Amino acid sequence: MPYSTVMVALSCDQPNAGPLGIARELAERFEARLIGVAASDLTPPLYYTSGDVAERLLEQGRAAVRRRLAELETEFRDAMRGHARELHWRCSIAQPARYIVQQARAADVVVMGSGGAGQLTDPFTEADPADLVMRVGRPLLVVPAGISRVDLSSVMVAWKDNPEARRVVVDALPLLRQASCVTVVEIVEEDGDRSEALAGVHDVADWLSRHHIHAVAEVPAEVGDVSAQLERVAHHAGAGVIIAGAYGHSRFREWILGGVTQHLLEQTERCAFLAR
Repeated sequence: MPYSTVMVALSCDQPNAGPLGIARELAERFEARLIGVAASDLTPPLYYTSGDVAERLLEQGRAAVRRRLAELETEFRDAMRGHARELHWRCSIAQPARYIVQQARAADVVVMGSGGAGQLTDPFTEADPADLVMRVGRPLLVVPAGISRVDLSSVMVAWKDNPEARRVVVDALPLLRQASCVTVVEIVEEDGDRSEALAGVHDVADWLSRHHIHAVAEVPAEVGDVSAQLERVAHHAGAGVIIAGAYGHSRFREWILGGVTQHLLEQTERCAFLAR
């Protein structure tokens, strides 16, 4: 079943041309309706005040947010006009991540920019993809800066035999059917079993074939350094999109030690299709 509704989350503080371009392309490919969403909240002041002064400052802040949201609606409608069978716009003065999570119930897939992934972001003005993927309950297509087309000439599935990877491959089926070349890759960790990994990726490739998707299975001989190896394989395959289950370990462990999810959010060469 194709994606019937694509949602694109616009940033108040970062350029939106990339996510808009990719959401537009997906809407055309799948003849989908397109929903644009944006939110920003009032950042608490660094000082305390009350009475008329406080109310005046709050109203000035709300007016500034309303102006910015109106600008984003104009940008969304101008970019999408004539490219989707239906256009809808939703916005609010609210914390962005909370608002996007709420609105994502209406979508099959959410497109957003990588923004300041890996950096501290202001939760009152910017949704952090690393946080959103944990909460949104929908696949998230994260777009690095400078990319405005979804390159499906080659797509890579970063496989690991866990529930997150199994779910994301199902979520990605419509995208995988559009791909010219699909590679299913598992990197064997230091204490892993290569024969077991080979059996796993061949099972996934066979399962994809039952959905009329031809895929090549690959397990590099080298073990360990999963993020670096995935990057090498993706570069060699010319992958425009990497599909991966997010946070196979706890997010706290990945935050402390680094991990594949964090790498995929921070890399700048290709889109990351993530779900949990």
